[in-house]
Amino acid sequence: MPASLGELATEFGCELVGDPEIRVDRVATLTNASPESVGFLASPAYRNELLATKAAAVVLTEADAGDCRVAALISDDPYATYALIAGVLHPPAGHAAGIHSSAIIADSASISDSAHISANVVIGEHCSIAEGVYIAAGCVLGKRCSLGRDSQVLVNATLVEDVRIGERTIIHPGAVIGSDGFGHARAYSGWTKIPQLGGVVIGNDVEIGTNTAVDRGAIDDTIIEDGVRLDKLIQIGHNARIGAHTAIAGMTAIAGSATVGKRCMIAGLAGVTGHVTVCDDTVIMAQALITKDIREPGVYSATFGAEKDQVWKRMVARFRRSAALEKRVAELEAKVSKNDG
Repeated sequence: MPASLGELATEFGCELVGDPEIRVDRVATLTNASPESVGFLASPAYRNELLATKAAAVVLTEADAGDCRVAALISDDPYATYALIAGVLHPPAGHAAGIHSSAIIADSASISDSAHISANVVIGEHCSIAEGVYIAAGCVLGKRCSLGRDSQVLVNATLVEDVRIGERTIIHPGAVIGSDGFGHARAYSGWTKIPQLGGVVIGNDVEIGTNTAVDRGAIDDTIIEDGVRLDKLIQIGHNARIGAHTAIAGMTAIAGSATVGKRCMIAGLAGVTGHVTVCDDTVIMAQALITKDIREPGVYSATFGAEKDQVWKRMVARFRRSAALEKRVAELEAKVSKNDG
């Protein structure tokens, strides 16, 4: 949706250096921008692109504005401001209200007249669908699921049962919410399945990525608080709790009954073991495994970067010899202590 630079500056609190009447209708990278687009600079690595850009305007900090040869929208946080501007210029597509003829809907389900139910959707007993909800083709909602106002469940996502989702939340294709957790009791004769009796509660303004799985609780509910962002291919175990506005990158696993605090950031391939608590405002780097409580905010890392194969093999050899070295040191310390005595 087109807007003038003056309108964007006013709406998002930017200082505008340039003509407020210039109109733009899209966002773009600095390299591929046209005179009808807005770009942004959030890293000095792209300063050369800034000097050559053909954008109508660039969102950047005051410190970078001197190098901008086109109109500037000066912001304390260019990346966040760019995201807001992108939302204005590229609003989500609307969906006409209605229920496709191929949808299968239980008699006890309650569906708002303004909701959109696409082809081959299945909605189970006692489900509740609020105003403006969009459910894409092939989705399945089992018993006792509810969706808050303006939420979206995209192609082939599944809400198994007892899933309660707040307002403006997006569930991306293939995600599975509310399946059984990994609950099994071991006996001499084998494994006994533990009935999973809880549900999943997801707050407002949450986004859950493609093929991510969120298990239902074993007894109490698994909880995803407001504003959480989950990337693709994430596992959230039963009875886990993810605090408000936390973001978790792909291939991460949060084990059952773990608690992750508010405003945390967890990088890809990380893991949090069961019954562990991570405090608010914690950053966990890629591939780190958290096996004990984190009680102090900060940045936590626990992995090696890639090395050349021969270098890595020598490092492993040193690790293997470390136990023998520790034993020799202990023996020498004991001798020195005896001699000093």
